[in-house]
Amino acid sequence: MLIAFAHTKIAITVTVPNEQIPHLNNLSFAQQFVKTNIVPFIPATNIVRILVGNEVISTANKLLIVNLVPAMQTLHTALVGESLDLRIKVSTPHSLGILSTSSPPSTGKFRQGYDIHVLQPLLSFLRSTNSLFMINPYPFFGCSADTLDYALFRPNSGVFDDNTQLNYTNMLDGQLDSIFSAMKLLGFSDVEIAIAETGWPSKGDEGQVGVDAESAAEYNGKLMKHVTSGVGTPLMPNRTFETYIFSLFNEDLKPGPICERNFGLFGPDMTPVYNIGVLRPTVAAAAAANKHHNIYMLIVMYICLISL
Repeated sequence: MLIAFAHTKIAITVTVPNEQIPHLNNLSFAQQFVKTNIVPFIPATNIVRILVGNEVISTANKLLIVNLVPAMQTLHTALVGESLDLRIKVSTPHSLGILSTSSPPSTGKFRQGYDIHVLQPLLSFLRSTNSLFMINPYPFFGCSADTLDYALFRPNSGVFDDNTQLNYTNMLDGQLDSIFSAMKLLGFSDVEIAIAETGWPSKGDEGQVGVDAESAAEYNGKLMKHVTSGVGTPLMPNRTFETYIFSLFNEDLKPGPICERNFGLFGPDMTPVYNIGVLRPTVAAAAAANKHHNIYMLIVMYICLISL
């Protein structure tokens, strides 16, 4: 898979599966992982980041959680040994489940216990290595019929935060700022935030509100404009956010609700589900894609590798 992206200049993120996290805490294993899965593809393939697991804290698996930060540190040490630490950064994505409080955004706070014992050392590691704190915000899962316009970046009256006197006109900004507030509470407001996953399903169970191809195209299209606009959020103004849209393909074999299988731009047979302006093979489209340099439409197609 990594060979297929050689000489394309496409930024590639490699994800280590959750079950490999305890093994990565061993330096010899981490070194072998890097030698086997990373070094042979550099520099032809533009690998820019390794993610250690996905939403590990939300698994409530104590073995994974206790090994998460040590595994990240050990993997970074292995990259240093190959002189790749400046080129390839190490991080891990989190769901919004790491928050105990999120509304209003100014009261955002990490869950007790995880805040000091996991997230504080994790944020310290990210700061020291100049890496990003990566989160998976999904306004779709937080909205109802009453807040659909707020979730889809449509005109609405907004949500007012009495503590800051700031008004929120979309749910994504509120989710991002709740994370920022929690980080600030621990003294890490200087660590940059990236959106590791976000998206909107094009199909769902009968009766679900706002679940159709038009709404999915609307969310992702407006998302692209918003995160690249430089406006930022009420608590993080004048900035852009590196953003990964979930996902490239529908997952027809994925268990669970219908919506969980239908976040993709394409069906399993490569048929486009909808178009948000990134599928046109024209010079104009290529120029537009370059303009939105921090939106990644290889869309959480993370390459999961299992080290030998």
